[in-house]
Amino acid sequence: MIFKETKLKGSFIIEIERLEDQRGFFARGWCKREFESQDLVSRLVQANISFNEKRATLRGMHYQISPYEETKVVRCTRGSVYDVIVDLRPDSSTHKQWLGVKLTGDDHRMLYVPKGFAHGYLTLEDDTEVFYHVSEFYTPEAERGVRYNDPRFAINWPLEVQVISDKDKNWPDCTL
Repeated sequence: MIFKETKLKGSFIIEIERLEDQRGFFARGWCKREFESQDLVSRLVQANISFNEKRATLRGMHYQISPYEETKVVRCTRGSVYDVIVDLRPDSSTHKQWLGVKLTGDDHRMLYVPKGFAHGYLTLEDDTEVFYHVSEFYTPEAERGVRYNDPRFAINWPLEVQVISDKDKNWPDCTL
């Protein structure tokens, strides 16, 4: 795997290293040792799948509070998404900055989201599926979120949001 740190310290885009032959290719999509060699969280306790029927569906911006903060490794397995993270770590030099990355079922790239980041995505096509590993179990009472269109972040979403849950639409503006 190839780890490329993004402009938000501690977050990475992870690319696979293909071993190709006449059948197609083989690649490692997860390796505890490789994550540890990059000083990244390698404890994964849960894997989630999110299927979205419609283009312009937004999910996010979610995070969990301590002691249940999550590290995530996110991959689009079908279709495409604009995946966004926001650094909510108060002591970070990139506090309240955001990063958007296009992930597709064809490019096999992943986004490593450290704890202390809000995470969400917007589907760019119908029938899109996202698969992600998390380092902590989902804990409903620890779930928090910030509004996807909070003016403090000024996230530049590539499409107008068409489908969003009431919960995600009504998260408060960031106070962190």
